[in-house]
Amino acid sequence: MIITRTPFRVSFAGGGSDLRDYYGKRPYGAVVSAAIRSYVYIAIHPYFYDKIRIKYSSTEDVTSVDEIKHPIVREALRRVAIHTGIEIASFADVPAGTGLGSSSSFTVGLLHALYAFKGMTVTKERLAEEACAIEIDILREPIGKQDQYAAAFGGINYIRFNPDESVNVAPVSLDYAGCDLLEKKLRLYYTGGQRSASSILSRQKIRLNQEENFKALDQMVALADALHLNFHRMNVASLGDHLNQGWELKQQLASGIGNDHVNGLMQRALQLGARGGKLLGAGETGFLLIYADDHNKIMAQLGCRSLPFHIDRAGSQVSTLFTSS
Repeated sequence: MIITRTPFRVSFAGGGSDLRDYYGKRPYGAVVSAAIRSYVYIAIHPYFYDKIRIKYSSTEDVTSVDEIKHPIVREALRRVAIHTGIEIASFADVPAGTGLGSSSSFTVGLLHALYAFKGMTVTKERLAEEACAIEIDILREPIGKQDQYAAAFGGINYIRFNPDESVNVAPVSLDYAGCDLLEKKLRLYYTGGQRSASSILSRQKIRLNQEENFKALDQMVALADALHLNFHRMNVASLGDHLNQGWELKQQLASGIGNDHVNGLMQRALQLGARGGKLLGAGETGFLLIYADDHNKIMAQLGCRSLPFHIDRAGSQVSTLFTSS
């Protein structure tokens, strides 16, 4: 049995500049993001029958790849050239559609598992590139590239997206004390609900034709560049302000990114001592990322389920268990 464990991600700054409609018309897009210790797991096993079985929120039992309804699974099997005799199951620590890049983590983890099933070792860069190709080029999802690279590489990274489609991943040089401080000051608060990022990002892409949106994204890239420099200088405390500024800019990109419920929770957190925050992912619902010196009062009074922030440093990992001879 092959099992992969692939992290979800938290984006600190620059989200939205990883869309081709932006970085293809600017010198570059840039984000600072972190892989976190919440994961999607993909398990693969040879299937006794000459068929394909897939278990996720639904179960599919088909005789050919073309019959598969799950688009990512279908295209990943085509890409790796596996045609039959395989069983695939997926599990996750948090629900999809909550702003943690789950679909891209799923794609990276699935590709990793399929290549391992074929006895192949592939680089983190290749996993990210092929996940982008499946989601963006083949399935035409209106998403960016940061999630795939964050999931594949792990750690905290400054990621640049270039007009020629190349991507540069630079680990952020925070020392142990800086990382420990981040893990103490950050926490994720669940606002409730799930949503499709595609609909929000589609509206954002339409509005990218408007110059004011390009200007907002230019400022978000500048925030990512500044945060990268501040982290290099071990100035972790600047993150709170960066989150606030980024959230204000992000809400200019499309309608529905923020709403009364989310903004009310954010304001309440600030009143309770938070120094900054943002809604993760495309918008509308999911997890708030809050930076605070003390989360006890916020956890007690905000009324949200919350998760600790812990950095995953390994990226997508693969194991082989109990292989029969």
